[in-house]
Amino acid sequence: MGGPVDDLVVSLPRKTRFLSPGIFLRIKRMGFLLGILVLLALFLLPFAYGVFTSLETDFQQTTVRAPLLPSSVEQFKNGSQTYDVYLVPMPDGTLKRLALVEKGRDSSKFMDPTRPDAGVIEWKGAWRTLSAAWRIDFRWVNFLSAWEAIKFLRLLLNTIMYACISTVGAVCSAAFVAYGFSRFSFPFKSTAFLVLMATIVLPPSVTLIPTYSFYFSIHWVGTWLPIIIPTFFSNAYNVFLLRQFMMGIPRELDEAAKIDGASPFQTFFSIIVPQAVPALIVVMLFHFFFCWNDFFSPLIYLAGQPGRFPISVGLTQFFNMYIRQNSLVQAAALMTIAIPVGIFIFAQKYLMQGIVMTGVEK
Repeated sequence: MGGPVDDLVVSLPRKTRFLSPGIFLRIKRMGFLLGILVLLALFLLPFAYGVFTSLETDFQQTTVRAPLLPSSVEQFKNGSQTYDVYLVPMPDGTLKRLALVEKGRDSSKFMDPTRPDAGVIEWKGAWRTLSAAWRIDFRWVNFLSAWEAIKFLRLLLNTIMYACISTVGAVCSAAFVAYGFSRFSFPFKSTAFLVLMATIVLPPSVTLIPTYSFYFSIHWVGTWLPIIIPTFFSNAYNVFLLRQFMMGIPRELDEAAKIDGASPFQTFFSIIVPQAVPALIVVMLFHFFFCWNDFFSPLIYLAGQPGRFPISVGLTQFFNMYIRQNSLVQAAALMTIAIPVGIFIFAQKYLMQGIVMTGVEK
């Protein structure tokens, strides 16, 4: 007690012993931001791996000590001959880039790419122990090779046709059904809505065999009809989203339109639809992405018709054929997700607005 150390601690100003609230809040915010950046990096890590892999060569992927970035082995061309360049240790302890001209078991012959006139340099040692000299090389040609190998344009057109027609049918039918459930009263309305919602939990595998048998009996198997036509008969999930949104639209608008002599259809198109644009965009995007990724239905109903396959089915066959060429597989996968990612980026404003207003976020 009363020692020089205790006196020093007691005499220190308060602001030197504790962080001020402003500095503490700033550190807290920086820590939170750092955590968000780390989570974002972990989330984007698989995507970055796919991008880098799609730009690599097959040799780089099978080489143990290959660099992380897309690279290729540096080569030296002397006349009509092309030689690989290696990092060769010199007597002074440095590494020098030399082109391997002649391979040997105990000694090999190299040539300096910067001074080819200096002649051949003989190096004692096993050339297989040397590391190749890599240079950054983004192989954009992998995307062109994948495009041609998979016949991507045909798959893309098939998928766009399927997704667009199905989305139009799903949005239009769901809007009409949701309008009826949200604005009209009819017998067994609650029961009908409950039955409709119950179809959400019904596994597709339960109805697969009878549905396929029915479509086979009417000769629809092998065509787009069993995949596209059912979307024009509404979907429980889409109806639920639109109904929740339409129930939030004031009924006074309907009454005002009715006083002006508008029919239910005129009210729907002039009042309900303009007010429900955010929810309609959400349903449109959700169903478009579903059709873009749909694999099971086209696989079942378009079996034996490769000319009608969408991207999801065609990409799977491409993976099975080029399973050892990861660069082509990743390039094809990146081209497949390019359109959905672009649509999401440009439409995310309306997507988030519609999700919040329909109450899905809650």
